[in-house]
Amino acid sequence: MEKKIIAKYHEFYRSQLLDNCIPFWMKSDLLDEQFGGYLTSVDREGHCYNSDKSCWFQGRGLWTFSALCNRYGKRDEWLRAAKLGKNFLERYCVDADGRMFFTVTRDGRPLRKRRYIYSESFYVIGMAEYAVAAADRDALEKAEKCFEMMLRIYRDPSSDPYKITPKTYASTRAERAVAVPMVFVSSAQILRRCDPEKSEYYTKIVREIISDILKYSYKPDMHCVLEDVSADGSFIDNPAGRTVNPGHSIENAWFMMCEALYSNDRELFQTCLNILDWSLERGWDKEYGGVYYFTDVEGRPCEQLEYDMKLWWVHTEILIATLMAYGITGNSKYEKWFETIHNYAFGHFQDREFGEWYGYLHRDGTVSHMQKGSLWKGPFHYPRCLMLCEELLGMLETGQPITSIL
Repeated sequence: MEKKIIAKYHEFYRSQLLDNCIPFWMKSDLLDEQFGGYLTSVDREGHCYNSDKSCWFQGRGLWTFSALCNRYGKRDEWLRAAKLGKNFLERYCVDADGRMFFTVTRDGRPLRKRRYIYSESFYVIGMAEYAVAAADRDALEKAEKCFEMMLRIYRDPSSDPYKITPKTYASTRAERAVAVPMVFVSSAQILRRCDPEKSEYYTKIVREIISDILKYSYKPDMHCVLEDVSADGSFIDNPAGRTVNPGHSIENAWFMMCEALYSNDRELFQTCLNILDWSLERGWDKEYGGVYYFTDVEGRPCEQLEYDMKLWWVHTEILIATLMAYGITGNSKYEKWFETIHNYAFGHFQDREFGEWYGYLHRDGTVSHMQKGSLWKGPFHYPRCLMLCEELLGMLETGQPITSIL
């Protein structure tokens, strides 16, 4: 990629972040001045249409505004937005047993609690990033305490204080989902950066979790990473067991790519490239462009009704992964993939009138949902993509070697 093209991309991603994406959210109804926290369910123009709050996004939004402060300087409005999320997250999103809710009402009364530890993982990354932005040691200690609880549950599910029937009865079919270790990897990597005194400890955990991913879910004979496998990693021959989520696979790949860079692990890096290559080949829609939400590893019918839709977050993860792969290898294959995904994403997801991205497209690329946010979409994947791509492009523009971006 020529230097002038890199410079053009660099300026574009920085501008999309600071002049488009973040201003949209700051002008929207996101910041709840009455009760605190974030109202992510906003329509195309940024007006709230559902006041229930996602606990995922109290942590994710906290990470985003804190990361902005840590990467671009501590603007008062960003730090204030971060504090708004932090205070609500701590006060209303953590249950008495230490586990977290999934959704709460606008004023913080619990609505749903799930078995998964995703709310906790976003609490961890948000509080850790905030600890650096605000020089708040207490926030870091709370993040680390929550992470230790997550780790205990991961290693010993019976230690989970939230006693709920498993998704499937283990005596009949014990399953293992790849998304769980995936969020552990990024959480531990962010904690390592935010608490460098414990870098050796967190590196050990990251390697343990990556080893599990490669042992159980990575299937080189099938050229994929499976979303769900048996507890021992064996293949489950049903629609859930045959499911490949290209977005999750590629997000996993660049998380692990960061670790390969951090540890100078060439074998792990090649594994990451394998996952990226296979996922792009399997997921790319050769007729309409864009990457499918789900595919079946054997090409059989998918049960998910939305399997052929094109989702925003899938494409943000691919932008990060392909740009990182190109920056490290210099292989023109990844340059072409980055440009292809960039052109598709900004040509289809971007709202040129009101800003930010739509989240959901039909297979043919037409917009399915006009809103900009929901309990599932908010200020996280897209701004994270813009931040990290801007950082990678900055390294490429100045000729620096690519380093870990988590």
